[in-house]
Amino acid sequence: MCEKKAEGQFIMLPVIPLRGMTVLPGINIHFDLNREKSLQALEYAMTGGGKLFLAAQKDAGVEDPAGEQIYPVGTICVVKQITKLPNQIVRVLVEGISRGRLMGIHEENSKFLEAYVEEIFDVSSGNEENEIEKEALLRQIKEYFTAFASHFPKLDKNALQRYSQVKEPGILMDQIAMNLPIGYEKKQEVLEALDIKERYDILCGHLLNEIEIARAREELAHRMKDRVDKNQREYLLREQLHYIREELGEEGSFSDSDQFEEALSKLQASGEVRAKIQKEITRFKKFAGNSSEGAVERAYIETLLDLPWDKASKDNESMKHAGEILEREHYGLEQVKERILEFLAVRCLTKKGESPIICLVGPPGTGKTSIAKSMAEALNKKYVRICLGGVRDEAEIRGHRKTYVGAMPGRIAAGLKQAGVKNPLMLLDEIDKVSNDYKGDTFSALLEVLDGEQNVRFRDHYVEIPLDLSEVLFVATANTTQTIPRPLLDRMEVIEVSSYTENEKFHIAKEHLLKKQMARNGITNKMLSIQDGALKNIITYYTKEAGVRELERKIGDICRKSAKEILEAGEEYDRGEGGEVREASDRTEKGEAGSLKKIKVTASNLDKYLGKRKYSLDKANKEPQVGIVRGLAWTSVGGDTLQIEVNMMPGKGEIELTGQMGDVMKESAMIGMSFVRSVGKESGISPALFKENDFHIHIPQGAVPKDGPSAGITMATALYSAITGKMVRSDLAMTGEVTLRGRVLPIGGLKEKILAARMAGLKEVLVPCENKKDIEEIPEEIKDGLAVTYVKNMKEVLKHALM
Repeated sequence: MCEKKAEGQFIMLPVIPLRGMTVLPGINIHFDLNREKSLQALEYAMTGGGKLFLAAQKDAGVEDPAGEQIYPVGTICVVKQITKLPNQIVRVLVEGISRGRLMGIHEENSKFLEAYVEEIFDVSSGNEENEIEKEALLRQIKEYFTAFASHFPKLDKNALQRYSQVKEPGILMDQIAMNLPIGYEKKQEVLEALDIKERYDILCGHLLNEIEIARAREELAHRMKDRVDKNQREYLLREQLHYIREELGEEGSFSDSDQFEEALSKLQASGEVRAKIQKEITRFKKFAGNSSEGAVERAYIETLLDLPWDKASKDNESMKHAGEILEREHYGLEQVKERILEFLAVRCLTKKGESPIICLVGPPGTGKTSIAKSMAEALNKKYVRICLGGVRDEAEIRGHRKTYVGAMPGRIAAGLKQAGVKNPLMLLDEIDKVSNDYKGDTFSALLEVLDGEQNVRFRDHYVEIPLDLSEVLFVATANTTQTIPRPLLDRMEVIEVSSYTENEKFHIAKEHLLKKQMARNGITNKMLSIQDGALKNIITYYTKEAGVRELERKIGDICRKSAKEILEAGEEYDRGEGGEVREASDRTEKGEAGSLKKIKVTASNLDKYLGKRKYSLDKANKEPQVGIVRGLAWTSVGGDTLQIEVNMMPGKGEIELTGQMGDVMKESAMIGMSFVRSVGKESGISPALFKENDFHIHIPQGAVPKDGPSAGITMATALYSAITGKMVRSDLAMTGEVTLRGRVLPIGGLKEKILAARMAGLKEVLVPCENKKDIEEIPEEIKDGLAVTYVKNMKEVLKHALM
């Protein structure tokens, strides 16, 4: 190997190309070798004093670089240490001696790269002026590096001390460049810069750039650290809180808030509702798990999450389907069915339609509650029943404020929660039985609920967030409208559900009640049959009601007695594969023992199952009588006929009223007497007769309270008959209010009254002329065989009634 004697002379040295790495003079550095040519070059260098030439590859991906693929300026180094590692890897420690320029490749050597290298030195002048500039360069470079080091606390603390002792700018710049976190291409620029000033400009540019990068990185790291610190702090606090609550046995509270958050994310609600619930959840997290405040807040949040804010069911819009269900489940009630189909028709045309607020008014047992359930099925709505009977606290409707112990939402909000949708059918049962006390007026609370213009934002005291009730189909039921305040009644569409006729009861019993009771008592058609005559006798002689509840109970009595009779007779039965009853007669067909005698209930043996008849028909009198007139009355269980009796006896002109008459009925009796006295002169009645005789008016069934003005013309006719001695027709009944001048005023309950007259076997009924429109609405089956005569005044009444 040639030795270099002076600048400009070349030396031949083995060359090791470095991938992604540049070595600068004055630096001790180690690197790994595993390429065969590099190992051969190292071995050759060790045989000749350990010198070699290190140069960086232009492209680190080239496995076997040639001369043109290596940077021309590199570093002449001396090998200090060689360490062999596994997998044929050799770790080499070298010391950079000086810069070198690659002048040419020795082509004859094919084992490794060998090249002619010229040793090159820094370019600088040695005069006094350059000494000052050199000192300025040293100080500026150190200042820049100090600023750089301030951003890297982990940098070697001894580096600043070492660099402060370096007096040559070139050496200092080489050492600083080697320790900068810059790429090998930038280090190569420093290596190739022989002029000190040029090298200074390049290095200072890299230093300033790295300082700016470090500052930006620190700013980003600081912001990220603040964010991470906040999240980490929250995480640590939550973990500590979780641990503390576990120790206190309150670990459920934190998980509850997580469940609430998850439920809120799935909740269908407006932004206002979601914001309110989120606020309450945040508040809940601050309470201890078993504290009273936490329990109240938990119950409140659960209520809010369970309410169907924007969740609605899809209504059925098929009128045919709705009509089929209503006809299948209920006999009669045509007006109610018609109103439901009208609502459906409007909904189909407008695709929205306001939900009507319906009030079904009628006697007990007429199917008001069950028709509401059928309405829900026909419209495919969720069904919620709220019984208002006996409710006297306004908070039952609006709820209690959640500050009270045991507070809970009102029945309306609870009904929505139960339904799970915001458009159910809500039945307000027995709305006429609502009462009031010092805690508030319950009827007044219902005003907002049942007002279609106001219930869009109904505010429950407990929930506090407005509830939309505009899509709820409200159906109320009542036995009478007399106890319902007028403002509330005005908000509802009242539909009268009148008493059932005998024919309607018969069809209901045959088509619905009989099947229902037989199934309930385990009786099949092969075990029991009730003939039509028996059903009619049950209706006539064993029940006296407007509805069919007592009728259903009587049919149930027959089914139970029949079941007992079957078992006592020792008839065999068992259960089939599906659990259904299989009679002995079924087994007889299969050749097994036993047979079943079918029980038949007829009109003749009905008393065997129901006992003696409870009621008898109050038939018309056989012969006309004086002072006895048959009137018609409406009761809560249907219509009835009343015989009003008047006796005249010597006395002082006093009037005696008996039969538990109410005040209105007593006034009607006095009006009737005044009318008879006023027409006494025309009828040939002596005025002295009223002073010398007492008059006793009595209505039989004294244990039953009676009231109302509709018996006015009946009592006036009875008084006139008793005073004049003229007989009254026995096949005639009448109803109507009378005035002092003898005018006949309209009354109500005509359907029930006409039905009672027909069942009593009467032939003619006198009704006020102004009730003609009501008579026309009564079905023909009720009026069949009964003459209805319209009267305007008492003269017409007396004309038709007296013989």
